[in-house]
Amino acid sequence: MQGKVPRLELTGRLDRFRAGMDAEQPGWELAALFGKVNLFYFTGTMQDGVLLIPRSDEAVFWVRRSYERALDESLFPEIRPMRSYRDAAAASGRCPDAVHLETELLPLAHLRRFQKHFPFTEAGSLDRTVARVREVKSAYELSLMEQAGRIHRRVLEERAPALLREGMTELAFVTELYTVLIEEGHHGIVRFGMFDTEIAVGQIGFGESSIYPTAFDGPGGNYGMSPAVPLLGSRERLLKAGDLVFADIGCGVAGYHTDKTMTYMFGRSIPDEAIEQHEVCVAIQDEMASLLRPGIAPSEIYDTIIEGQSPEFLKGFMGFGDRQVKFLGHGVGLLVDETPVIARGFDEPLLEGMTIALEPKKGIAGVGMVGIENTFLVTPGGGRCITGDHRGLMPVW
Repeated sequence: MQGKVPRLELTGRLDRFRAGMDAEQPGWELAALFGKVNLFYFTGTMQDGVLLIPRSDEAVFWVRRSYERALDESLFPEIRPMRSYRDAAAASGRCPDAVHLETELLPLAHLRRFQKHFPFTEAGSLDRTVARVREVKSAYELSLMEQAGRIHRRVLEERAPALLREGMTELAFVTELYTVLIEEGHHGIVRFGMFDTEIAVGQIGFGESSIYPTAFDGPGGNYGMSPAVPLLGSRERLLKAGDLVFADIGCGVAGYHTDKTMTYMFGRSIPDEAIEQHEVCVAIQDEMASLLRPGIAPSEIYDTIIEGQSPEFLKGFMGFGDRQVKFLGHGVGLLVDETPVIARGFDEPLLEGMTIALEPKKGIAGVGMVGIENTFLVTPGGGRCITGDHRGLMPVW
């Protein structure tokens, strides 16, 4: 089993959460967390249960299943078994009128089951507080992300090109790429916080498959396997000379992700105009990276970039046709889609230690999605890339 999350790491996270709640939710009395990613962040294990955090008493992780595994995996100081929320309620004393919860995550039916034993009348939100606590990465967290970044670079910049061969299907490329990722140390799953989002490996497509419409809120696309499983890749689309190959994938180590996109030109070059548009995207990434410094607001970076582009270039930028997204980058960590987001409305200044994926991309008819994406660490000198430095459009022939 991989190493446990250090106890001092868990203690520091809980202290920062309480301080955040004091600042943002004055008068709060009790927080309850149910989501497995947040449970892992605060306790070091993903067991089924609830973490109760009183304002002025010891936090307790009540575990239904598996209590034994929680004890084996976690250094959290107070883990107790429960058969149902009744056990937790009996040991917790008076329930306050207001309890703060993951309102972006918790299903109504689950909330009502919890309220049977914790009869609060007001449900407050702790989502923003948790997100802000998770935005700045500790040295421990960053060490895991840097491992993920090294795997990401090695797989997409060194090993993936050798997998590409004429006549292979998109699905074959995706499955072979996944095998290589696992061999190199990827933890095998890509996690998103967006409601009901399913991503197996990433968005991978040959040619115009990479601009095919999807429900996923990102600039790229792909056909997927079927309407029921719009993931992985097509069983019918075959790789041919002149194809752009688009690979936007996540990679993770011990729960922590990086995000990276690589593009390849298979068999022969794509049109010069598409190459020029790709190079503009790379220049935009570099400009944004130079601005990833503490004190600068993400919205300021977004406006600087958008206002610096010509109306012609903005057609198809960050999506194809009318399917353009309204961001240029996003936080990364335990989830691929974390805050802060490089978009309007995100006006809180960046902090040193945040990790952000920058992904300027452009959809081009007849070609696909050109552009680039890498994960950066916010530093006083600008963004430091942790996923490699290849400029994309790697020739494979």
